[in-house]
Amino acid sequence: MIAAALTTASVAKGPLAMSEPTATFVPLTWPDLTKRPRPAPDATVSYGEDSMQKVDVWLPRGAGPHPVVVMVHGGCWQTKIADRTLMNWVADDLRRSGVAVWNIDYRGVDRAGGGYPGTFMDAANAADQLLVSAREYNLDTKHVVAVGHSAGGHLALWLAARSRLPASSPLHGAKPLNIAHVVSLGGLPDLEATAASPDNGCGTEVVAKLVGTGRRDPYADTSVPRLLPLGVPQSLVNGREDRIIPYRMATDYVARATTAGDRATLTTVPNTGHVELVAPETAAWRTAKRLLLEQLGVPDRQLDIAR
Repeated sequence: MIAAALTTASVAKGPLAMSEPTATFVPLTWPDLTKRPRPAPDATVSYGEDSMQKVDVWLPRGAGPHPVVVMVHGGCWQTKIADRTLMNWVADDLRRSGVAVWNIDYRGVDRAGGGYPGTFMDAANAADQLLVSAREYNLDTKHVVAVGHSAGGHLALWLAARSRLPASSPLHGAKPLNIAHVVSLGGLPDLEATAASPDNGCGTEVVAKLVGTGRRDPYADTSVPRLLPLGVPQSLVNGREDRIIPYRMATDYVARATTAGDRATLTTVPNTGHVELVAPETAAWRTAKRLLLEQLGVPDRQLDIAR
């Protein structure tokens, strides 16, 4: 189902649509990623009764305690477009590098219980489940790093912002998982800007379903810029030739986060589109992986080999 949805989206107008590549650069397509053999996680944890309320656990060799990354997939916040298995290849790459991966799933806006507040509560509960299950899998939760791709970049940043949520919000939690650093890969952190940008590959109607309608200020507890400063370092990695997520989404957000007092940086990867950000053989993923390993204090074995 996922591969089919992504295949359609990569050639048609609508969610995750791509414009024509330039003459000098041909981007990876979703089938380029999804048709390759798919690695499998070591375990799956449930945090609810819905089939999407799952977390896949990827464990490196050794007894641990293992450094851990919370991983959030994209897909325009829609289950019909993608689920957590879209991240299997990069999760496996991190596992091979000595990092455990807590790859979360959640109900999209197109699924019963998704939208507001369900999609956000799922992401929050999936992240907090790490604290419950850490001992079973010998995971080190003292310095957790989050990484999200596309719409998952928004959710990864939002997870780091949960301590900033107003107490009046249904999304407010007493003791959310502490995230030490966030890496957003071609993300959509600013939901207001996304809703006002018809050129974004997810479209604009999905945002209304995500933030909820009929509320006085639907962005107050859902859009990351409204929660700045997060007090958490943020690294954005974007492809310069991304035809799905407009490049200004990254530059504008970094400017706002920096002005608010956060440490936010943008790494622009040339000859890179949107799919490359989650394909393990690419320069884009190597860039993101290096950031993740640095934050976790894990040696980059690829760099050692290169030397």
